[in-house]
Amino acid sequence: MTLRIGVGAMPFTSEGVEFVRQAEQLGVDSVWVPEFWAGDALTPLAYLAATTTRVRLGTGIVQLGARTPAMLAMSALSLQALSGGRFVLGIGTSGPQVMEGWHGVRFDRPVRRTRETIDIIRSISAGDRLEYRGQIYELPLPDGEGRGIRSLMPPTHIPIYVASLGPANLRLTGELADGWIGNSFFPETADVFLDPIRQGAEAAGRTLGDVDLTVSVGVEFTDDVEAAGRRHAEGYAFTFGAMGSATTNFYNNAFERQGYGDDVREVQRLWLAGDKAAARARVPTAIGLGTNLIGPDAVIRDRLRLYRDVGINTLRANLHGDDLDTQLADLARLLDLVAEINAE
Repeated sequence: MTLRIGVGAMPFTSEGVEFVRQAEQLGVDSVWVPEFWAGDALTPLAYLAATTTRVRLGTGIVQLGARTPAMLAMSALSLQALSGGRFVLGIGTSGPQVMEGWHGVRFDRPVRRTRETIDIIRSISAGDRLEYRGQIYELPLPDGEGRGIRSLMPPTHIPIYVASLGPANLRLTGELADGWIGNSFFPETADVFLDPIRQGAEAAGRTLGDVDLTVSVGVEFTDDVEAAGRRHAEGYAFTFGAMGSATTNFYNNAFERQGYGDDVREVQRLWLAGDKAAARARVPTAIGLGTNLIGPDAVIRDRLRLYRDVGINTLRANLHGDDLDTQLADLARLLDLVAEINAE
């Protein structure tokens, strides 16, 4: 299996755009632009479509519920045309704090919403007349004056990748998606995620190999592994304490299924109690080390083998350096290590 490298990017400045341009020249496979409560993911990809030539351009991720499925399909078709077929639509349901606090959209039935959104996007992008009867979406509205409409854009395939963590959404990913946008991932406990994806794929007459498996990793080359692992671990305190409500946090659930239930519950308790310093100190260093690529070349080379051997296709790398030159130097170093692994 060939391991590929993508990069996470925030191309909202000239330096951010230059990072993407040079990353493409270095040989990365893909660029992934996030969307949260800052800039959106689609607008910068349109700009990158005009300033790059080869690299795949993915949303990592756009939030379902923030746009109608038809609007997502329209944007995806536009970006696929502008990029010459290089666009990847990465989607996810986010969580109740973002959807209800930022977008004013009820966070309900996330797996069903994902399924129906994929169905509608696939129908539109195939050139079908849009007529859909789902539990969440009915198109046209049954009690209105609308009618079924067919897109005027040429039919094309839009690769759809799903960011999923829970078992039901992972099975849906295996059933319907072209790829998986994974995080909170230890290669040592890969089956927690890959088994449900495999089950969904096989139920749909597919195999796990039909799903492009991508996983997010931070990258830091250093000889002080323990200190770097500690720093990366502390960054998870926000994830465990604030990325979700007190009762709904998909990240915490994912780490619990990998053996860290007591740890994440205590970190969340401390964070919600207002003791953020204690929450950061309580995150096990093993979490920072196990979900990232941290260390000298030999250590990172061994970690790369683990990802490759469990079946991961693409690592979405987030570079640690604060300046462009450092990030690009580390990216080149990582790509050299990946080339060594792929040549074995």
